[in-house]
Amino acid sequence: MRHTFLALSLTFLATTAFAQVNTFTIDSSKLNNPLMLVLDTIYKADQGSRYRAQDLSKAKATAAKVDSAIKAAHIADSLNIIKVTQIIDKYGWLGPQDVGMNGSQALFLVIQHANLATQQKYLPMIRTAVKDGKTLSSNLALLEDRVNMREGKNQIYGSQVFRNKSTGKMCFYPIADPDHVDERRKTMGLQPIADYAKLFNLAWDVEAYKKDLPEIENAAKAQKF
Repeated sequence: MRHTFLALSLTFLATTAFAQVNTFTIDSSKLNNPLMLVLDTIYKADQGSRYRAQDLSKAKATAAKVDSAIKAAHIADSLNIIKVTQIIDKYGWLGPQDVGMNGSQALFLVIQHANLATQQKYLPMIRTAVKDGKTLSSNLALLEDRVNMREGKNQIYGSQVFRNKSTGKMCFYPIADPDHVDERRKTMGLQPIADYAKLFNLAWDVEAYKKDLPEIENAAKAQKF
């Protein structure tokens, strides 16, 4: 049975040389079901640990409880990365056509939450996966930005935010050519940055951002990502 899955950028959070990928045709008879079950478990572990930490934070739980939940998420990450890298190294990049949507997303999410060296290692493979129609183009945008941020470079798509330790305010990590960030986001299937900013209770004003950019750059240099 064939199913076409549409992955919206609101559900899942390079350059214009990459064609936008946001739909997949999945033939259930061709799925690797045993591997799909393994990856589905990893997906739930990755997302579940983060939702628990977020829920505790929103509920204004004690700092000790929130810290404990964050620590649990980090432990889950360390276990998941071992499993996921073994799978990728053995099978290559598995798309939704191979292991279902959650299974394929598990691969990406675990890499996105890994250390810089791991992200750098698998970034070329994810670029190829987008060209082959085996992962969301928005996934690539998120990883490109995160790697750039960790390498001390400007991000391309404006997906990464951080809390300025000096002011305590959330802000967008330095964005290259912010005047055209929405054009780049659109090519990768990402929502307009003004809409994305609302997820972090931020208001996007490109002129104000450019004015504040020197201060943001200094704050970013003083922090570790």
